[in-house]
Amino acid sequence: MSLFIGVDSGTQSVKAVVLDLDTRKVVAEARTPHRLIAGLPAGHMEQHPADWTAALDEVLRAVTAQIDRSRVRGIGVSGQQHGFVPLDAEGRVIRPAKLWCDTSTVAECALITKKLGGPKAAIRKTGNLILPGFTAPKILWLKRHEPANYRRLRHVLLPHDYLNFYLTGNYFMEAGDASGTALMDVRRRQWSPDAIKAIDPALADFLPPISGSHEAAGFLQPALAARYGLPTGVVVSAGGGDNMMGAIGTGNVTPGVVTASFGTSGTIYAYAQQPVIDPQGEIAAFCSSTGGWLPLLCTMNVTTVTEQIRTLFGYDHAALNTAVELAPPGAGGLVLLPYLAGERTPNVPDGSGVLLGLSSTTLKAGHLARAAMEGVTLGMNYGLRRLAALGLKAREIRVTGGGAKSPVWRQIMADVFGVPVVAMVEDEGAALGGALQAAWCVALRDGGKAKISDFTSGAVALEEKTRCKPRKAAVVRYRELQALQDQMSLGLRKIFPEQRKLVAE
Repeated sequence: MSLFIGVDSGTQSVKAVVLDLDTRKVVAEARTPHRLIAGLPAGHMEQHPADWTAALDEVLRAVTAQIDRSRVRGIGVSGQQHGFVPLDAEGRVIRPAKLWCDTSTVAECALITKKLGGPKAAIRKTGNLILPGFTAPKILWLKRHEPANYRRLRHVLLPHDYLNFYLTGNYFMEAGDASGTALMDVRRRQWSPDAIKAIDPALADFLPPISGSHEAAGFLQPALAARYGLPTGVVVSAGGGDNMMGAIGTGNVTPGVVTASFGTSGTIYAYAQQPVIDPQGEIAAFCSSTGGWLPLLCTMNVTTVTEQIRTLFGYDHAALNTAVELAPPGAGGLVLLPYLAGERTPNVPDGSGVLLGLSSTTLKAGHLARAAMEGVTLGMNYGLRRLAALGLKAREIRVTGGGAKSPVWRQIMADVFGVPVVAMVEDEGAALGGALQAAWCVALRDGGKAKISDFTSGAVALEEKTRCKPRKAAVVRYRELQALQDQMSLGLRKIFPEQRKLVAE
């Protein structure tokens, strides 16, 4: 008769679900939005951590009002990866958090990479390239651009770690989310002395020890338990990054499962029992939040692109889907390179979007809308093919996020990826993953020998009516367009920095 709360704090909102472990069903849900800080220079993306905690309070009060609070045993928190939350010695936030989508740290990436001995040395010492999305260059950015704030720094946390700190009062970091900092040797699940030294040797004292993902961050603080009407002794599990927790929430906890998330950003990832290191550094060599590894590709432009197109033409979501469906596969040869916010995979932080194939027959709303959906999906397929080259081939892809709700987009996914795609019964995969991890954590604390798969079984279900299979003719067409988009990306990457400079002038 136990209930477990899963929380997912993303870029746009905080969501919470309540899982009844006996029935393996979600019995309550809530969502509260929050915003980016407006008016920042190009490339800077930040949020106030206080907005996250305010939204967390609201969703926890909302979901606990729907249930028997006395049955709650644990809480698991998922959060957007890579964000840098700087705290002083008293645990106070020094400045707003720089987010995963902040691309203002290109210079810092180059400096850290140089100190590590170059890109190959960076991969050898950490498992990953030093990319603008990761946490490490954000810390060096603070040191270089805001030295007074850096002198106050005593604790470094990631967004989900900060919410755990708020709930428990403990500084805690687990291997999954920590592996996205670029400060960790992911092979050994330890902080990399070389990466830390490249920023500041003193940084080693500001990072919590890396704990196992099966461990608890602590117990819910009594004052918060009273605020939410929960019993004392509620366990707060280790939690993890949104992709790690999304893996749990889609049953991606054993080899052979591949998950794709079509949200603000796009991610595709697979579970592995051993580290998967990409010698080219295009696939992130992350750890999972279940004790394994989670090789992952990330693109920065997915629903942000389709939403801009939808707004441009005044469509609601139904009208957008209809317009896309009425346009032919391949949009009549119109191809979008969707780097509207730069790009992470491939690593083109200064990139911009490009439309190729405009003509009197393709300069139409429906064709542009379809090119947007196809363009971002082709962009994700760039990384899926890289995963396959590393030995992780998809037989089926479980899709989540806003894009997964669109039938026409799911068919595009199947045709581009060349394998069946299917959505989940519970689409809030990261929040569900938080609840499942909390249940696993509590079971282990109670003396059990449970595996995480014991909890995903039955709780994670595929929505079979959403399944889409690839169509042969469309697969052939998208392979042609994939080759064209790849050529566009390779041919234009060198001019992107100069192009951005010209636009700024």
